[in-house]
Amino acid sequence: MYASAGCVRLICGRRMILGNAFNLTLLNPIFLAHTALKEHALNQIPADLELDPAMTLTMPHLKISTRCKRSAAKPLLASLFGAWFATLTFSVLGDSEGASERTLTRVSPHAQTVTTVADQLWEWAELGYLETQSSVLLQRTLAESGFEIKPGIGGIPTAFTATFGSGAPVIGIMGEFDALPGISQAAVPHAEVIEGKASGHACGHNLFGAGSLGAALAVKDWIEASGQAGTVRFYGTPAEEGGSGKVYLVRAGAFDDVDVALHWHPGDANTASPSSSLANKSAKFQFSGVSSHAAAGPERGRSALDAIEAMNFMVNLLREHVPEETRIHYVITEGGIAPNVVPNFAESFYYVRHPNAGVLTTLWDRVIAAAEAAALGTGTTVEYEVIHGNHSVLPNEVLARVAYDHLLALGGPQYDEADRAFATEIAKTLPSGRYQPGSEAVIEPFAIKQSKGSTDVGDVSWNVPTVGLGTATFIPGTGLHTWQAVATGGTPLAHKGTLLAAEVLAATAIDLLRQPDLVTAATTEFNDRRGSDFAYVPLLGDRDPPLDYRR
Repeated sequence: MYASAGCVRLICGRRMILGNAFNLTLLNPIFLAHTALKEHALNQIPADLELDPAMTLTMPHLKISTRCKRSAAKPLLASLFGAWFATLTFSVLGDSEGASERTLTRVSPHAQTVTTVADQLWEWAELGYLETQSSVLLQRTLAESGFEIKPGIGGIPTAFTATFGSGAPVIGIMGEFDALPGISQAAVPHAEVIEGKASGHACGHNLFGAGSLGAALAVKDWIEASGQAGTVRFYGTPAEEGGSGKVYLVRAGAFDDVDVALHWHPGDANTASPSSSLANKSAKFQFSGVSSHAAAGPERGRSALDAIEAMNFMVNLLREHVPEETRIHYVITEGGIAPNVVPNFAESFYYVRHPNAGVLTTLWDRVIAAAEAAALGTGTTVEYEVIHGNHSVLPNEVLARVAYDHLLALGGPQYDEADRAFATEIAKTLPSGRYQPGSEAVIEPFAIKQSKGSTDVGDVSWNVPTVGLGTATFIPGTGLHTWQAVATGGTPLAHKGTLLAAEVLAATAIDLLRQPDLVTAATTEFNDRRGSDFAYVPLLGDRDPPLDYRR
């Protein structure tokens, strides 16, 4: 259950959590141990060891899919050693073709395509499930390069796959391209709304989609040049921002034949550490009451807005009695128009998050109870529609090591004079107030991490071994979902981190295609982390994709 040699292993549900991650290696015997819950009774935990609830995850074992990824017959230790040695050999010595050096420049022939697509997606800034032009542009670009396009997958018009090659392994590369509503901003280092444009890429998904596109094109080049068996498949995944697009694709079986899935995300740092996220579920609560004149006949009215306020009040009291890792946030989307009319309709939109999907389910039930109590107390009725639900990300350390090695070898983005001038000006609007030259090039140390965000990549990661990374497409200190992120994402500064991400994704995918032991080791870890009795259950249930949730 634990070791005294500077490394602590906590077995919590189906997650293996490691302390002192800086000392962690692929051959660490603590990392290699099995994680089945039944093998580790709670009384084996030393009395002075505190479990971190934020790093635990116990999945509800309700049977929908029991698909288990293929694992090799060879022992895990031998598999991991082979993968580690192969990676070390390629990274230090290179292969017979000298591909180690060339892999670092795979995306160069496609740099102009990547940056042009990124800028066009930024201009359009299309919202979830409405990304028609963005999806068509990505599909057309891939089709022109010889990819086979399958549009409209999972019953989502803007979702698609683009496939090149044949045979195993199948490497999936995910690309997002939806924007956020209500955050308009020009590509300048000061706040400036673009008139007539109500949305913006405040999470950098224009860069995400374009960078993943560049990686897919680079891997396609390598497959053609090498004659290597294997398949690269780009996944056009819409509506990540509150729409759970990938969940519907997973549910539809779009990832069933994928051996490894890759992704990345724009940010303000360079990292490829194995990281989890918060499981997340949302719904719109719609209260119906009775209208009346607020002054002449208030006794006749039953205010739907009162019900919204009552629910919000109870949920805010609930915050004192939930695990501290919980996140609950809401907006009132409709609450009436005229003060002298008792509102007969009101709506709120809630998000609830927690690292543990099982805990999230219990928290969700309590929020539902608050809504029902609010309706009862105000003489109204309530209905709610689940809009999205995402599982936490299941990290894969084998894959993360591969991506991290490439990121470390490449180094962070390198700004030119114009980039530094932009960074200096926009930094004045950030909490730090200044830009530290060279900070964008720092590579964060490899360590187990728990983020406070949520992503539908989580559902993919519980069905396919998955790895992700982040690069500094924004200057350090820039928060996502801010006007500064929108502004920077439309500049050449952001292109530097985007092309870096494409390079790392391509290099990682190529390693997986030419080194079967890596795929085997990643799959073994994947199966071990999930546990033999794991069954995937979508948090959003069996609802259809909410194609109009942004209208």
